[in-house]
Amino acid sequence: MALSDSAADSRTLSTDVLGASGVGDFFALLKPKVMSLVVFTGLVGLLLAPGAIHPVLGAIAVLCIAVAAGAAGAVNMWYDRDIDAIMQRTQSRPIPSGRVEPAEALGLGIVLSIASVVVMALAVNFVAAALLALSILFYVFVYTAWLKRRTPQNIVIGGAAGAFPPMIGWAAATGDVSIGSVVLFLIIFMWTPPHFWALALFSSGEYAKAGVPMLPVVAGDRETRRQILFYSILLVPVSLLPTAFGVAGMGYAVAAAGLGLLFVAGAVHVWRDRSAASARRLFGYSVLYLFLLFALMVIDRVTPGAA
Repeated sequence: MALSDSAADSRTLSTDVLGASGVGDFFALLKPKVMSLVVFTGLVGLLLAPGAIHPVLGAIAVLCIAVAAGAAGAVNMWYDRDIDAIMQRTQSRPIPSGRVEPAEALGLGIVLSIASVVVMALAVNFVAAALLALSILFYVFVYTAWLKRRTPQNIVIGGAAGAFPPMIGWAAATGDVSIGSVVLFLIIFMWTPPHFWALALFSSGEYAKAGVPMLPVVAGDRETRRQILFYSILLVPVSLLPTAFGVAGMGYAVAAAGLGLLFVAGAVHVWRDRSAASARRLFGYSVLYLFLLFALMVIDRVTPGAA
């Protein structure tokens, strides 16, 4: 897909484009904060997989996961530029603020998507590459283009896109998809609804203004808080599956149970308190929770029983 004439004319080889601010704008298209957690869970999947992978190939695999996540983020920003221009939380992003042309963002996303999949296929293996391609396509077409603007279940179904990275990392190391990688997938899949609905609770006004049918907008705050509590409770036993299937040991299980109970306690507080502050706290803890959960699995693998 070629860039439009206006986009090409507006971005010449000048200090504006090549300077630090220009580089920063294009880097922002890759959603680096989101990418960091994606890369971490992908790395954990690679480290937990049975067998061994050459460190260079492992680094290439993780880099491909990072590039693919950023590419999907760039296409997402291109598609959602109308919504981003309305919501205060996203108005400063590169496209709605006018710092990057939409066609440039789309071009960047497409090029990086193809490059990440091709490199993964040639350097690592085709199974990991196929999963990487599937994750990009699912995020762009199923979540961004289809679900996000049509159903309050967008996060529940679309959450699969963010759950692929540990499975991709696992496949990079083993060349297959086994129950261990599926377990890691399920943890993130179950974590995603309470994580994003906590965000939606204190951003529901902006979602309503932009016409995005997030659960608080369609079903109200009360139902959203109930669903957060429901999924938080389900998340606890799911988080213990790595021990049940031999991916992690009992040390991890004890720590995961403690972290899960704290998650449920936060969800109960959101249900009772019903303030934006409680939702913000749960959202912040949910990010820390997922990071700690996956870090504990690695610690448990390296030093059994230490977690």
